[in-house]
Amino acid sequence: MVTKSKFYVEDIHKIREYHYELTKDMTVQERINFYNEGGRAFLKEMEERKLQKV
Repeated sequence: MVTKSKFYVEDIHKIREYHYELTKDMTVQERINFYNEGGRAFLKEMEERKLQKV
């Protein structure tokens, strides 16, 4: 079951601040790896959800 909740600009600001704090001391390569890993995890989750619907 999917529940919808409101998502506000302030929420985006909190996420950006959180990611800044996580990555501020990382090298450029470490940041690239951090975001690529997150992207791969997201794509994997979307693929799994797609397969569940079939």
